Amino acid sequence: MRASVIYANQKDQLWLDVDVTSPATLLTAITASNIVRLFPEIDLETQKVGVFGKIKPLDSELVEGDRVEIYRPITFEDTELS
Repeated sequence: MRASVIYANQKDQLWLDVDVTSPATLLTAITASNIVRLFPEIDLETQKVGVFGKIKPLDSELVEGDRVEIYRPITFEDTELS
């Protein structure tokens, strides 16, 4: 089964295609992509993941063609607007 895993931080964006054996979960696709090794700041215990913009648990079943997204926390810089 083919799926994609994507992640973006403030500097980089990465889209990886993976092939996994069905049945598979979001965690299976993330593990197969090795994206956590490329971005060590990813913490799957605290960061949310989803498919096509919809948050889902890591054990959700993967569907052919899914785009698995790893979301990073939103940060806000408190600056005055002029």
